[in-house]
Amino acid sequence: MTRILIILLSLFNFSLHATEQAQQIFAEMAPSLFQIRLIDKATGEKSTIGSGFQISEDGYIATNYHVISGFAQHPDKYIIEYENHIGEKGQLTLQTVDVINDLAIVRLEEDYQPQYFTVSTTTPTKGEELYSLGNPHDLGMIVVPGTYNGLKKESFNDRIHFTGSVNPGMSGGPVVNRFGEVVGINVASSGNQIGFLIPHQKLAALINQFEEQVALTIDQQITAQLKKNQSELLTDILSSTWQSKAFATASIPKTGVNYIRCWGNSNADKPNALIFTAVTNCQMEDYVYLSENFNTSTVDMEFHYLSAEDISSTRFYQIYQKQINRAVASNRAGKEDVSEFECQHDITENQGNLRNKSVLCVRAYKKYQGLFDVMYIAASIDKGNQAIVSHFTLSGVEQELAQQFNKKFMESVKWN
Repeated sequence: MTRILIILLSLFNFSLHATEQAQQIFAEMAPSLFQIRLIDKATGEKSTIGSGFQISEDGYIATNYHVISGFAQHPDKYIIEYENHIGEKGQLTLQTVDVINDLAIVRLEEDYQPQYFTVSTTTPTKGEELYSLGNPHDLGMIVVPGTYNGLKKESFNDRIHFTGSVNPGMSGGPVVNRFGEVVGINVASSGNQIGFLIPHQKLAALINQFEEQVALTIDQQITAQLKKNQSELLTDILSSTWQSKAFATASIPKTGVNYIRCWGNSNADKPNALIFTAVTNCQMEDYVYLSENFNTSTVDMEFHYLSAEDISSTRFYQIYQKQINRAVASNRAGKEDVSEFECQHDITENQGNLRNKSVLCVRAYKKYQGLFDVMYIAASIDKGNQAIVSHFTLSGVEQELAQQFNKKFMESVKWN
């Protein structure tokens, strides 16, 4: 009993210390914290809200790209507005963005004060107490204590796993250590005290590249960032060793990168099913957010195996054809973002003697020249009442790397 009381007392003292530390940080840094909002010009009403924090004495403020993405995509429709800790409001100008890491820098045009947050030069240690600041649900600025748990596993672009509440409206707010130094930026939540932060090194890099970036338009910045990211992503996937994985009576590829995760299912528990089916779906959890209706920089693969013994080949083909027709691009994109898909149909045969009816479809990005979404689907035609459908989507890619991926994918699907 005594030991339990000592532990409880220690936890209480730790919690009390964390609360006092949070209150002190908030009191000191409140003038450098802002609510960031987009105002629809036609209605004068708020469209989105988030948080931001001053990072220089001359009025530069960091926030999330997704907080101001509406303005970045449609600058004639919105204005960017701030509200400070005492309720004063004013306009901000967009300076530069990093869509890959969901960052943006905006600027106060007047009335900025000299106090600002400094970006840490060190990485927190696992288990270190941190403090997330922001404006949840438009309720006013608060401080939320939490714990640093290292980088999120199975992610291509780095995100910090933060045990603490990162609620809507806190996006773009700073996360600081006990010295008040920024070690992360609020970006997302999975609920149940699971939050994700952008590492402070990404903000430091954007600040260091500021002059180079602002020489380009926002669209030019985004185009260059998307091209660089997709090149690094596909080069990493293509250079990894692809293993061959058993899939019913066939083999499918396993890319060997931990940020593409696979899930599977079948109807093996339904012995009376007309057709036996098995499905494996492999996809990235990450994507690059461009707007509410447009995301990109994803890789998805899907495989369907079908077999039947007691139905005619014609009936089997009809059911099989429905599986083929369901294939769609995995990323969201609107008509204003991309062209219509243009498709090429062919009969192909790979080195494993798998004969397919193949369709390769491509659509171009309208604003970000030189980037495409690529969708491929292949349906085997050489096994009677047994078939395999293989499908992939690449979003936001350049043609050369897409062709390399397509060739490697085609050769990696075969009958055992």
